[in-house]
Amino acid sequence: MNVQSQSKRIIIFDTTLRDGEQCPGATLDVDEKLTIARQLARLGVDVIEAGFAYASPGDFTAVQKIAQAVGTADGPVICSLARAIPNDIKAAAEALKPAAKGRIHTFISTSDIHLEYQLKKTRGEVLAIAEEMVAYAKSFVEDVEFSPMDAARSDPAYLYQVLERAIASGATTINIPDTVGYMTPSEFGDMIRGIKENVPNVDQAIISVHGHNDLGLAVACFLEAVKNGARQLECTINGIGERAGNASLEELVMALHVRRQYFNPFLGRPVASDAPLTQINTQEIYKTSRMVSTLTGMLVQPNKAIVGANAFAHESGIHQDGMLKNRQTYEIMDAQTIGLTQTLLVLGKHSGRNAFRTRLKELGYDLSEQDLNKAFVRFKELADKKKELSDRDLEAIVNDEVQHVPELFRLELVQVSCGNRSCPTATVSLTTPDGEELTDAATGTGPVDAVYKAINRVVNVPNQLIEYSVQSVTAGIDAIGEVTIRLKYGGSFGVVPANRIFSGHAANTDIIVASAQAYVNALNRLYASLQPVEPVATPVR
Repeated sequence: MNVQSQSKRIIIFDTTLRDGEQCPGATLDVDEKLTIARQLARLGVDVIEAGFAYASPGDFTAVQKIAQAVGTADGPVICSLARAIPNDIKAAAEALKPAAKGRIHTFISTSDIHLEYQLKKTRGEVLAIAEEMVAYAKSFVEDVEFSPMDAARSDPAYLYQVLERAIASGATTINIPDTVGYMTPSEFGDMIRGIKENVPNVDQAIISVHGHNDLGLAVACFLEAVKNGARQLECTINGIGERAGNASLEELVMALHVRRQYFNPFLGRPVASDAPLTQINTQEIYKTSRMVSTLTGMLVQPNKAIVGANAFAHESGIHQDGMLKNRQTYEIMDAQTIGLTQTLLVLGKHSGRNAFRTRLKELGYDLSEQDLNKAFVRFKELADKKKELSDRDLEAIVNDEVQHVPELFRLELVQVSCGNRSCPTATVSLTTPDGEELTDAATGTGPVDAVYKAINRVVNVPNQLIEYSVQSVTAGIDAIGEVTIRLKYGGSFGVVPANRIFSGHAANTDIIVASAQAYVNALNRLYASLQPVEPVATPVR
């Protein structure tokens, strides 16, 4: 990217598929990553950080497939993370080969606490490594990003020196991360301004920022950074990520959209300019949020800014009265701006496959023939139960039917008996990986607890349920219920670390059935990870 051409707008760097996926329990397979990457391209992000190519064969394949499918000449830049180590950088370069525009993002720590306890290296050694590895990355691609990890806690004078050397070695973007979410907005702004004033060749690179939300300040810090010269924001859909997550893409984009007259002067624009500050298609925000939430199993809290269920809801009588007279009395943005509509697809026994496929494509789902057939069967089944199906219903059907979960155990039957004067009892039948059908029963504190205990008796894999949530997809007695569960591995089998988290998701008009299927999905992911696999060579050495 040309530095001067990008100076008057904000570059959106999406790291949902890399940093966002590091959130416990949010692991995605290659096909799910590709689905999200295609939607991110429709959303209009400038850069997709597709993964950490050297981390595993699966990550390498994901970066490579996204580079091939999404990294077109008119599409986003495809980026791979790499430590400042030759093997990492070489793997990233190899995975990015199919992309029309590839970027290697290499990093090394610069704070004294990281140098002493993590890297066990001197400042001089790290300076030399940064210089050498940026130049090495530059030998593969023109677009190189460099991050001094834990920059927020680094000595400013040393940080300036590292950044100057990185730019001189070929870095086109320098990313300033608040790795532990420690800074306040004014401090973050001051740090960016200090870099602008003290790194002599800083005008040869884009200044980027990356930060975590440990103190709930990530978005505020980023907006302050924009005012002081940052032109790339590294963020995730729904703010997912390690610990308390990353800066939220939708919050940043809509803050810059709604308040663009305030931010215009900081980008050298006339105050009254209505030109967008980013190239994001805001009408794709809501469907992107929904897709990421469903595929990762990370639910969006109702009061979440921009995309939460209550973001455009009003209960107060005063608010309702004002809204009826003029929506602008209590709303600073139109729900349709983020793509939140009440579009209904009316269904009946004559609804066709082509109309179904077309609407799914509009919602961001481009299904294979096999997956389309599976989803269409559920579509017809639900059409017999509900008079009208909303887009949310369609999303629930698709995400339930086409999620790529290994089908080792298959739920055949679930039956419960419960009431205020009876002991909750569940009977389940599952087909095992060997093709044997087993049936067992259990009692519990409630019907779902009884179902889970019965399933555990059949599967017999130690685990602990750590999260169970049910959401109604739409209003009404006939609404689909979406169930998301997260469980923790409780054993000590060598190939799977104890306490690893696995998620499961299912949707059904019967929440007991959805609960059972979600649990089986999570157990299948756990069980699959326990199976011995043939050794796979590292993609590039």
